[in-house]
Amino acid sequence: MLGGNTDGSVRKLDELEKTASTSRVLNLLAIAREHKHEADYLAHPFFRNQVLNEAIILKHRIRPDERFVFDSPKNIGTKVIIPFERSDLEIGGRSFFVGQRGWTDLVQELAGSDQKIQHDLTVLLALDELPSLDPFLLREHLSRRQFHVSNLYFSISSADLDRMQTYVASKIMRIIEMAFPNGADTGTVKLASLLLMSQLDDRLEPLRLVLRLEEDAYLEGMFSWKGFLYYQWALADIDPRLASMLKDLPNLQASGRQDVSRAQYIREAKIRITQGVRARRHEVAQILESYLSAYRDLTQNDRPMSFRDFILQAPAKFMVLGDKMGAISHLASFWKYRFAGTNELIAPMDEVLAILEDFQSALGSPSYDH
Repeated sequence: MLGGNTDGSVRKLDELEKTASTSRVLNLLAIAREHKHEADYLAHPFFRNQVLNEAIILKHRIRPDERFVFDSPKNIGTKVIIPFERSDLEIGGRSFFVGQRGWTDLVQELAGSDQKIQHDLTVLLALDELPSLDPFLLREHLSRRQFHVSNLYFSISSADLDRMQTYVASKIMRIIEMAFPNGADTGTVKLASLLLMSQLDDRLEPLRLVLRLEEDAYLEGMFSWKGFLYYQWALADIDPRLASMLKDLPNLQASGRQDVSRAQYIREAKIRITQGVRARRHEVAQILESYLSAYRDLTQNDRPMSFRDFILQAPAKFMVLGDKMGAISHLASFWKYRFAGTNELIAPMDEVLAILEDFQSALGSPSYDH
């Protein structure tokens, strides 16, 4: 089944295209408009097929009426939206979920069938493996899958990467001292840099031995561990923006006609969003604490098996953490993007309803029935 312009996310495609990419949205159309004439964009596209390379991709919470398209139940899907006309998004587009029944045929129906499609189908499957479209994790994941994509697609600066490496170095210093008891030729910051590389360096082999892990479990666990470290680092940036959004949300007003039912929905939606954000933030803290507890057992309590167990469980926990972090990060990023530089928290009624529906969907709450 292909989604037509009756799909809510497709129906608001013109509004969605105006937003920046966030942890929930990968806006390839906006990136194309900004960079399509640059050499690196042309040499290292996200997708080789041009139609797919100007799509909008969402991490989408599966609604009850959408579950029938999947053979196995899932909560979060990767939704690809292909605009009918890229120059006029108000007329909407068509969409599909990665992994829905017959999805590869749908891709070829929309984008054409050629050798490029086979490569792009593999990229789509790689996207579906991630809990969010957070740029650092997306960049890392594609690179370790040997997809060489231009950095223009990832909104993470060199300065942020440097800060991330410094942060990781401060967090893993003790475990590196344990893995390299006689001192390493490479400093801790350099080892942190190696840890952040997409392909694990042989110089980190002592770390695998300390953790007593087989190579396959080590590779998957280390990627998820990097995800934990990244989210721990990113939370310091998200929290102030999240607090600002929660402070401003009650003051959001809708212009235009406002009947009793819409006014009631807006009031209730604001409450649900506030409660949902606080619940997700608390759950994030609990998951991160499970990592910190295991790390303390390794580095302070001489209990290496606890951290080993964490690494083995990390891929599953990482998916849950990524889902919850993706939700609150998307809300904070979108709110800052939409209302930056404005003193009045007012928007047209249809846009306010769309924002509230989007936020509730990201948090797993019910939406407004027009």
